[in-house]
Amino acid sequence: MADPNTVLKEALTLKPAQKAELIDKLLSSLDKPDKDIDELWAKEAESRIDAYEKGKMKAVTLEKVLNKYR
Repeated sequence: MADPNTVLKEALTLKPAQKAELIDKLLSSLDKPDKDIDELWAKEAESRIDAYEKGKMKAVTLEKVLNKYR
């Protein structure tokens, strides 16, 4: 396996477009689907929908959420 510092030195010699392509490929390699995580998120979403439908959770408008972070 190549030494990360050696790979970095070589990557720094690339043209900007080549660096961007490399970065995109590296990030994509980290974004692999995970069945367990997907199942957990699906259960969480269903739980939140159920809570909303039973009146245990209120909905918040997008505008209100965005204003909170402006």
